[in-house]
Amino acid sequence: MKAYLFGWNPVKFKWENIDADIEKLNTTGKLVDNWSVASHKNIQPGDRAYLVRLGVEPKGIFGSGYIQSEPYLASRKGRIYYRINISIDVLLNPEKEPILTFDILKTGNLAEQTWAPQASGISIRPHLVDELEGVWLDFLANKEDYV
Repeated sequence: MKAYLFGWNPVKFKWENIDADIEKLNTTGKLVDNWSVASHKNIQPGDRAYLVRLGVEPKGIFGSGYIQSEPYLASRKGRIYYRINISIDVLLNPEKEPILTFDILKTGNLAEQTWAPQASGISIRPHLVDELEGVWLDFLANKEDYV
């Protein structure tokens, strides 16, 4: 499976309704959001997506999901971008609970990946995808240990 990293910088874009989105996901089991994507020529529905917080601490992965749509063109602030829809399966509020921080992501084999990308929707190195998923699932199962 291919996987991609989608950056969110709260300095540049406030996620005003993150708590409502988390509640919606917890209540309905469904949350779809659209993100810009740099790797628009390769990404496909069904690929894995990880959401990474950038810009301010804590920095790290705070959500995951699966690509739900083909890339499409959309306008934002007068510029045209490729975007995709992500069906989010996990969403954490970095201001209120632990996230998978760069301290963990920059260890072992995972240190080979750029975790603070300049563009959203970059490819995660194929040989790291399974390891990242394992680390993410272990983190989610034991996140109370990270407080």
